[in-house]
Amino acid sequence: MTGNTGLDEAIEYHIVNSLGWPNLRPLQATSVEPVRSGGDCVLIAPTAGGKTEAAVFPLLSSMVEEQWQGLSVLYVTPLRALLNNLHPRIEKYADWLGRRAGLWHGDVGESMRKRILADPPNILLTTPESLEAMLVSRRVDHNRFFSGLQAIVVDELHAFAASDRGWHLLGILARLERVAGRPIQRIGLSATVGNPLEIGYWLQGGETGGIGKRELRVISEEAAASAPAPEVLLDFVGSVPNAAKVVAALHRGEKRLVFCESRRVSEQLAFELRALGVETFVSHSSLSAEERRRSEQAFAETQNTVIVATSTLELGIDIGDLDHVIQIDAPRTVASFLQRLGRTGRRAGTRRNTLFLATSSETFLEAAGLLLLWKRGFVEPIIPPPHPRHLTAQQLLALALQEGAFGAGTWREWWGTLELMDDGYEVLTYLREEDFLVEDGGLLMIGPAAEKAFGRRHFMDLLSSFDAEKELRVVSGTKELGFISPLALPREGSEKLDTKPVLINGRAWHIEHVNWDLFEVSVSPASYKGDVRWHSDAIALSFELMRAQRDVVRGETPDVPLSRRATERLDLVRETRVGQVSKDGLVLEQSGEDIYLWTWAGLKANETLRAGLAGAEGRSYNDVMVLRGGLNPQRLSETSFDDVVPSIPVEMVRNLKFSAALPEATAIMTLSERFADRVGAAAVASERTTYAGLSAPEERAP
Repeated sequence: MTGNTGLDEAIEYHIVNSLGWPNLRPLQATSVEPVRSGGDCVLIAPTAGGKTEAAVFPLLSSMVEEQWQGLSVLYVTPLRALLNNLHPRIEKYADWLGRRAGLWHGDVGESMRKRILADPPNILLTTPESLEAMLVSRRVDHNRFFSGLQAIVVDELHAFAASDRGWHLLGILARLERVAGRPIQRIGLSATVGNPLEIGYWLQGGETGGIGKRELRVISEEAAASAPAPEVLLDFVGSVPNAAKVVAALHRGEKRLVFCESRRVSEQLAFELRALGVETFVSHSSLSAEERRRSEQAFAETQNTVIVATSTLELGIDIGDLDHVIQIDAPRTVASFLQRLGRTGRRAGTRRNTLFLATSSETFLEAAGLLLLWKRGFVEPIIPPPHPRHLTAQQLLALALQEGAFGAGTWREWWGTLELMDDGYEVLTYLREEDFLVEDGGLLMIGPAAEKAFGRRHFMDLLSSFDAEKELRVVSGTKELGFISPLALPREGSEKLDTKPVLINGRAWHIEHVNWDLFEVSVSPASYKGDVRWHSDAIALSFELMRAQRDVVRGETPDVPLSRRATERLDLVRETRVGQVSKDGLVLEQSGEDIYLWTWAGLKANETLRAGLAGAEGRSYNDVMVLRGGLNPQRLSETSFDDVVPSIPVEMVRNLKFSAALPEATAIMTLSERFADRVGAAAVASERTTYAGLSAPEERAP
């Protein structure tokens, strides 16, 4: 290693002699000074770009030089599996300097937790939910345990910022700063995003416009100019069984990671691959933790094999050197594709690669549109969910649990200017009126309504910002295989249990017994193919992705190799859908009483458009709005969408965590605002309309 890295000498020694690295990677070398300065940082690099070391090596150096004591650094990720994967690595780095790294999440046993509380490690790897549990626990002395905190590393920052878990984490971090009595340095690690500076500002205080109170530095590692261009190929196979045949035939003797867009497809594909004699492993969120761990470990240690996964392996879990990524259909965003593409090309002499296998004309067009955006250099900006009022309520209730009681007039001091609490006065008023919080002598504490709504299992429901689907545990003998949706089973009370086997971990299983009281399914192996289902909502594709698909139908082709089958399918897609696009803008056509407005704008923009038309009767899809009773396009051009929100059914409120702590109208408004795409709706409304199969409004009889 040449030159002065700015790291502790012991770390420099071990980088060369223990890791065998001749030098730091560019991002790691560039990050040392910003991280050691104590300022907030966002470190951007592709998957497997060494972001963890870019944060941990400088923090360990400062820990030694500045003599930080006790728990000094929190390392937070969204996935337990990622924490398990990172812990041995960070533990080794800490050990170089005589420091310790600990692990705390829902699967960590009670004895280990007691040891951590009695003798805190210097670095603690955890999740936001576990941090919340520690803050509200009567067994944790917050002031002692967290008083030495100096820095927090937020891994997979883009995943946090795009969801309510990010708001939850920011609320917890603000409370931790109050407990520690000092600002805590914030270091975000992220794959490529379209707006890294704005996400850095959000990490600092929940605002994407920049708060100007804390230093922020963004350090990015771009692909080297000399790096070979990625190998990306688009193919059309027409079905999951055909996709399995292609995967089985290609790259024998090499490691293949296959991404699917649903748990159901991943199970179907894994079953087909095993039927073809391919050693196959599976990883998705409904498999048991032990089954996922076994799959990922076996895949990492084997060469001629395939692992089929959903987005669970998109994040930074290390599964060893990988030869090929295969994508079934298309991911929903360019950023997701870049994450997956970055899984390959890590060894010298290899290049990044992805093979797209589309199983339908619809998903083929999605893949072509996504690749068109990628070739244009587009990456989606990360936009945190707006108006997280339900998380505001959660934070107020969690503070009452943490402190026992808090001042009715001083509560805002716990969160400062954090945007999460902007609607705090409105939410707090409701919590008090409905007895979620009760006042005694100017102090607010947990009330009977909160006990009733969230008090089960010591307020466990209040610790997490998301609701997992209610699933039944699947067991074969004493072995836990995973979890399955009730949708995959006969209705409760039905005698026909074995009409068709279910698929779990890529294998078929007979249903022997369903215990609805224990929510458990007993199964035994089956020899013939089954199926499986999980609940899924309609997928809302972005305005940009839908417009790229429209450009493909119009004649623009992504600059990537297409197989012969893909070329033929592209011609067929264009021939089939040519009447749904126009170089002038929108296409309007009539079928019976229905008007089809081909917007190619995405589900959110289309529902916002429909709301702007005073909730015109009909339904929306990503590419088209179907309206009953006619449409005068002039109404679109005359509509302002500044304050328009889509109509949300009342029953959807149950999907909003902590909605019980909000007025129903406020909960509905929160959901509506999150589903709005006013920019996309306004863009559609400004376009000209071409009439297909019907006359323009002024030409029609009144």
